[in-house]
Amino acid sequence: MRSSAPETASREEAARRFALSARTTDSTVTPNHRFEQWFAQKRRRAGFVVTRIPFSRMSGWGFDPDTGALTHRSGRFFSVEGLRVQPDGDSPPWEQPVLVQREIGILGFVVRELAGVLHFLVQAKAEPGNPGAVRISPTVQATRSNYTGVHNGRSIPYVEYFLAPPPEQVLLDNLQSERSAWFLRKRNRHLVVESTADIPSGGDFCWLTLGQLRRLMSRDHLLSMETCSVLACLPERAPEEGEAGHRQSRFRAALLKSLDEQAASRHRLPEVISRLTAVKALHEVGQRTVPLSEVAGWQRLDEEISRPDGRYFAVVGAEVTARSREVAHWTQPLLAPVPGGLSALFTRSIDGVLHVLLEARVEAGSLDVAEFRPTVQCTPSNHEGRPGWPRPHFLDAALAMPGDRVRCEVRMCEEGARFLDAENRYLVIDVGEDFPLDVPPAFTWVTVAQVQRLLEHSYYLNMQARTLIALLHALH
Repeated sequence: MRSSAPETASREEAARRFALSARTTDSTVTPNHRFEQWFAQKRRRAGFVVTRIPFSRMSGWGFDPDTGALTHRSGRFFSVEGLRVQPDGDSPPWEQPVLVQREIGILGFVVRELAGVLHFLVQAKAEPGNPGAVRISPTVQATRSNYTGVHNGRSIPYVEYFLAPPPEQVLLDNLQSERSAWFLRKRNRHLVVESTADIPSGGDFCWLTLGQLRRLMSRDHLLSMETCSVLACLPERAPEEGEAGHRQSRFRAALLKSLDEQAASRHRLPEVISRLTAVKALHEVGQRTVPLSEVAGWQRLDEEISRPDGRYFAVVGAEVTARSREVAHWTQPLLAPVPGGLSALFTRSIDGVLHVLLEARVEAGSLDVAEFRPTVQCTPSNHEGRPGWPRPHFLDAALAMPGDRVRCEVRMCEEGARFLDAENRYLVIDVGEDFPLDVPPAFTWVTVAQVQRLLEHSYYLNMQARTLIALLHALH
């Protein structure tokens, strides 16, 4: 991960500009009070009606007579197929439905320097599967099917900024994974592109600073996970003298030190990478699509594909009506997880430097075997009433953690274009210095600066971990 001098200088300059934007928590371009009025209006006018319907009533969708896969007649968008996962070692194989979408999506922000500060062009985007419908989303959140007009809808605003951006205007560009428990090898391109030209906004779009966005992260169901995922990948730097302020809690002081690449760390960065690489090298995970109609342990009913015991998730048919989307009416399948998902990031100070506890973990649809994920990532109810089944490491500790240890608690939903009411609780927890440093082999203590170096590249942190890192940065 060694960078050349010009690359390092460019990254440091970008980090400086983003840091200034992060310190700017209000703006004359879009004052906070005006944003609140604008966003409330967008939610009032979202006009979404989502109704579960039998699969037979979905227009343009049907089950393939040979494979049983649930597909769109265009062959685009996504499909629901069967997946057989064969872990190595003593772990038993399993089968499940999985979302297959081979197109690489764009998650992109246009940024522009306004009044001397970088502002992000954000979108109030309505998705059918989200409670309250509207979330603050990237400028463009679209697959190739969206922006090539497969659905015959309205064109995607601002997509032209991301199709062939001049290299000198690109501040961030990498591929990151989707939700690998439900998607098969799905990727999104994270892009931040700077424009020096005037860009018209208005309608569903407005300009916000990074500080304004981070201020909003503490509120339930306001920012999309896609927004958090992109923001987590921005270059960060330790504050210079005078920037951090004089009154700091011990937690914040340790967090700010953790942004310094020269700060003491439990493990060197090459060792952190080696730990994840070892999991990838020592484990083989077979992934094979199988006929959806033959997936073991699942049943296909008129309105859903689900397990008889009701665990994990179901695939359902939905009819959607919306005034604020490219298409006003459509039908589609949605994946509806069991409620109550939990993602928790444990943090603790080690020699005055904040570290986060990540787990190297294999997931069913992983593109590259394994990624780092949060300390805890599960739906607790899926693990209840199962004698003999191992409970996830640290789940009980997270559930029993005193409230004064929780530095951030936010409820967020998965992307509402594919998932229905997929709410998760995100926690950043300061476990304290009594928490053991010695942890199971799959877990690693990592500084925030080390995390940021990993996020310059692809497939190191999963979607939930990136979301929590974005929430952690909001606590600077």
